[in-house]
Amino acid sequence: MSVLISDETLRACQMEAAEFRQEIALLLFRVGKLTIGHASHLAQMSPNAFRELLKQRQIPLYSYDIEDFELDLKNLRELGRL
Repeated sequence: MSVLISDETLRACQMEAAEFRQEIALLLFRVGKLTIGHASHLAQMSPNAFRELLKQRQIPLYSYDIEDFELDLKNLRELGRL
């Protein structure tokens, strides 16, 4: 599947096509819709270059929310390590 973005849309965003692809890839990675591999492919960047872009934008590589923390605490308690 291919998605065409019109020149008009790119002009409205004041972006070049490469920047637009990067922004979409960053957004989809940040919300958990794409893995780093798929996001870097969409952005047409190497995974290492995409990781560097994430770092520049202060977007974490991993999402660790309160549910993950609570599950870790539960597991540690069950293992007798807490």
